[in-house]
Amino acid sequence: MFQKMTTKEVAARFWALAQQGQYTQIQDELYAADVRSIEASEDFLPNAAGIEKVREKDKLFNDMVEQMHDGYCTEPVVAGNFFTCAMGMDITLKGQGRINMDEVAVYEVKDGKIVLEQFFY
Repeated sequence: MFQKMTTKEVAARFWALAQQGQYTQIQDELYAADVRSIEASEDFLPNAAGIEKVREKDKLFNDMVEQMHDGYCTEPVVAGNFFTCAMGMDITLKGQGRINMDEVAVYEVKDGKIVLEQFFY
């Protein structure tokens, strides 16, 4: 019988995949179908509900990126049903130049899947 992953196991798998830049695989493996994604401000990217809308949001962001120079994701800190990572990237946005983005990402896990991602920047 399939055993649901704990929050600690989800966080560890998330971090292992993030170290390889495998964010699509993170969504495929670890996100619930009804996942919600909340931004600090919808001026940059919209909030999204449902895995397909989250993928559309990621595509919107990726379409804005001209070049990815560097990125990082810290090892997760787990507390109850949540884990958090500091993340950042050095990117060139189309028509806007090169910028450094740093954020704190908080993830909620329920029944072995990520049901919420929320970003603070």
